[in-house]
Amino acid sequence: MVNPENKSFFYTGTYAPEAEKGIFLCSLDTETGEMAVVNGLPGIANPSYLTLNAAGDRLYAVSETGSGEIFAYSIDNETGELHLLDRMPTEGADPCYVSLTRDGQFAMVSNYSSGHINVFRIGETGGLAEMSSIVKHSGRSIRDDRQEGPHPHSILQDPEGRFVLVCDLGLDEIVLYRLEDGKLVTHGEVKTTPGAGPRHFDFHPSGKWAYGINELDNTVTVFAYNGQVGELKVLQNVSTLPEDFTGESFCADIHISPCGRFLYGSNRGDDSIVLFHINESTGELTPVDWVSTGGEFPRNFAIISGYLIAANQNTGNMLSYKIDSDSGRLTPTGFALELPKPVCIQQWVKGE
Repeated sequence: MVNPENKSFFYTGTYAPEAEKGIFLCSLDTETGEMAVVNGLPGIANPSYLTLNAAGDRLYAVSETGSGEIFAYSIDNETGELHLLDRMPTEGADPCYVSLTRDGQFAMVSNYSSGHINVFRIGETGGLAEMSSIVKHSGRSIRDDRQEGPHPHSILQDPEGRFVLVCDLGLDEIVLYRLEDGKLVTHGEVKTTPGAGPRHFDFHPSGKWAYGINELDNTVTVFAYNGQVGELKVLQNVSTLPEDFTGESFCADIHISPCGRFLYGSNRGDDSIVLFHINESTGELTPVDWVSTGGEFPRNFAIISGYLIAANQNTGNMLSYKIDSDSGRLTPTGFALELPKPVCIQQWVKGE
């Protein structure tokens, strides 16, 4: 049984073989930042991205393999243990992202290597009722090594639930869809800088702005967002790297603080978390600070209960940082947690 006193909880997805534990429930001491493993689950290969429903009683995970799958689990509210409800093929290769629609009725998946995106209808018990839509992107952009074809990376619905946005690293596009009775209907697309490689995306709490992090040119693109008509307008591109960095690096994850004043991004190579301040009038970004992640290749991070937790894939460690509520700056707590190739962190809020 998990004791919620002074504790927050999160699930961590890893690159692990099916026979080994790959999804871990972890705890965070909200007074000190200390982390611990509560339990772990085998039976899924490479659960590299996870998402939870709003009620906190279901978890969905992709299995990032050549014959991709999506898994659905129920969550024991007392222990946090996962119990398999369902699994279905994505009919694509290397699914790397899963998210739910705002109403919780559909799970959406992007398949990086094959260029497919999927929508799965969720049944009454939280299982996967059917694949209601599958779409394959086509085309390419300028880099022969990484953009020889489409590579959809993240897929998520906008805050008002009107449009679905897909960052396609291979096309240098943010592709917008409408979801009509479970079917993806093309709405439009927005080009990023050639060679940028859009990867992950986040919306400002105000709904006025959106932010995309670009893996290949190490930038964040600031957009004005019109949620009524599904329109993105580029406002700014800003580097995620320190001016004196000269090595190879690739952006990965992006998150905005709940207060809407701070934006963070992860740099794999510089192995840092960058902090930007968000202009409250324009939404534009000013780089403020870079903090080492204390390991290598920070693919994913999360903001939980006033802390930022960074997951270092290549060194198998996760570090916690206290977030200063006035400046957004990160202070290492001194605590670390070792897990095999951690690559996704999602907070679990227990149901009432």
